[in-house]
Amino acid sequence: MRVQFVTIGMGAALLSACGEQADSSSDSVTVASSETTSVATEQTNVVGARPASFAQCVACHRVEPGKNGIGPSLAGVYGAKAGHVGDYAYSPAMRESGLVWDAATLDRYLENPRTTVPNTKMSYGGMRSAEDRARIVAYLQTL
Repeated sequence: MRVQFVTIGMGAALLSACGEQADSSSDSVTVASSETTSVATEQTNVVGARPASFAQCVACHRVEPGKNGIGPSLAGVYGAKAGHVGDYAYSPAMRESGLVWDAATLDRYLENPRTTVPNTKMSYGGMRSAEDRARIVAYLQTL
């Protein structure tokens, strides 16, 4: 298998298989960056791959355009104004927040939704792990 190594952003190493399937019998893949060598378990470090921590989000949200769950679709959320999904019944607090979902705002909101948008109807308590939030924000940029 021919492998290409790429280093991005916050030092995360990404693996890109060039036209070949990875061996599914392997539990991990060694990924090299210019500074360190690390082991990537699962496909969560591949650009556009859904991170494992996103499982909390899909309990309420969908990623397909026009398909809402308990929460609005997250398709196209990155760079959009809060309350942008026209057919979703957002709280007045969310619609009037004036937020734009960039990396910093998404990170802050995922960490503590009720502090970021007081009186939001999103009942999620927040995500403590900065690494998990960063993975989710990177994934949302691909939707």
